[in-house]
Amino acid sequence: MSQDTNNNARPLRVGVIGVGVMGSNHARVFAGLPGVQLVGVADPDAKQADFVARTLNCAAVPDVTGLLDLGVDAITIAAPTHLHRDVALAAIARGVHVLVEKPIASTVEEGREIIQAARQAGVTLMVGHVERFNPAVEAIKEAIRNEDILSIAITRVGPFPPRMSNVGVVIDLAVHDIDLIRWFTDSDIIEVQPQVSSAIAEREDIALLQFRTASGVLAHINTNWITPFKARNVTVATRHKYVMGDLLTRQVTECFGFQPDGSYSMRHLSVGHAEPLRAELLAFLQAIRGGSAPAVTGEQAVASLEIAIQCLASNSRAVSPSRAKAQSAAAV
Repeated sequence: MSQDTNNNARPLRVGVIGVGVMGSNHARVFAGLPGVQLVGVADPDAKQADFVARTLNCAAVPDVTGLLDLGVDAITIAAPTHLHRDVALAAIARGVHVLVEKPIASTVEEGREIIQAARQAGVTLMVGHVERFNPAVEAIKEAIRNEDILSIAITRVGPFPPRMSNVGVVIDLAVHDIDLIRWFTDSDIIEVQPQVSSAIAEREDIALLQFRTASGVLAHINTNWITPFKARNVTVATRHKYVMGDLLTRQVTECFGFQPDGSYSMRHLSVGHAEPLRAELLAFLQAIRGGSAPAVTGEQAVASLEIAIQCLASNSRAVSPSRAKAQSAAAV
């Protein structure tokens, strides 16, 4: 780090590693935040890095070393997941604060290695589970505060994303909702009943996941890449209310006052308009400047990753449809 980040009189110097869709948005938001200077972006795709750098008036470099040499105080890592560990460790070794996009790493062991390095270096480590900062999610969280939660159902579906190559829907999509289930319930997931399938993609593109938390909440995630449109819905049943949220339209409705004759009351809850990514980056900067625990810790992110990997491991012995046909033919 070039200067003491506790000195709030000067801008915090930040950079972004990986400027695909998500990383470009991180750079855009950083460039518009008060008290922040976007120093540079790094990506081996020189054309893309130069485009983002010209647009946002910062430097473009090919790799993490080049970005660290610019004297950054903090970085976002939006590179492919398999690079998270090495990039994070390189930044932490230079005393740089790190926000790493979800999932924190490819494996639980790599995630824990990042956590340990950040702890030893005394730098802030936050993980980009941006859905927590969705105003609709925040409204749901507030609506169920102090409630006796019974069940949670989350749907996160859409068409296959051309950008995806090295992970399936469980790591790319369901890990968001595993994190939300743990956050909503303030409880660990202790039981996993997953069903996954590969219908049209090389990796799993359909997942129906069931969970039980230590607090007794039953939860269900339906996620896939075979739906022709995007849908992001959350429903939470508690002892006294039923909350429904559309995370795309940001509409949250609460049913309450249940009567013996089956009648009940409904109301639309107030939902904010903040951009989730902007709120997330502000929380990251606040943790750096205040020396407080970040909104999403490395430990929380590893716990969610561990459940996601457990969902895949539980199905690793399952027979795919194509393999089942081959086995059937061989048996005839």
